[in-house]
Amino acid sequence: MSNKSLDNIFEEAVTRVNAHTEPFPADILLKLYAYYKKATNDYGKPRSKKSIINAFKTNALFQVENVNEDEAKQAYIDLVNQYFLYRK
Repeated sequence: MSNKSLDNIFEEAVTRVNAHTEPFPADILLKLYAYYKKATNDYGKPRSKKSIINAFKTNALFQVENVNEDEAKQAYIDLVNQYFLYRK
């Protein structure tokens, strides 16, 4: 990895995800959601119109409750890199 800061690499990964036009698999999307929320200290409630989606998002957040901000950024980066490396 280059000498870029973790924050810069995280922002690049977020930009890459936002620019991707194909749908992500649900499990990947939920992990990205949870890591992003932790990495950005966004503790707002999920705001989907469907309660089942809110339940899945809440569960994803519970799974990362013991992850700190920097760990969440690194996990997000790793997940994005892995997804784009191995996708078909």
